[in-house]
Amino acid sequence: MTTHRAPKQSAHHPGRPVERAVVAGLVLAVGAGLAWIGGMIYTIVGWSG
Repeated sequence: MTTHRAPKQSAHHPGRPVERAVVAGLVLAVGAGLAWIGGMIYTIVGWSG
């Protein structure tokens, strides 16, 4: 009996659209998190001064 395996995907294809979307999402998430933290610091400094 034959087995049906999915073809092995090589890790040497950095240009795949899915990987680009994941990296772009992570970059946007990190940027949004840093902006939120900066906004919180700005708000707290504004309250205290």
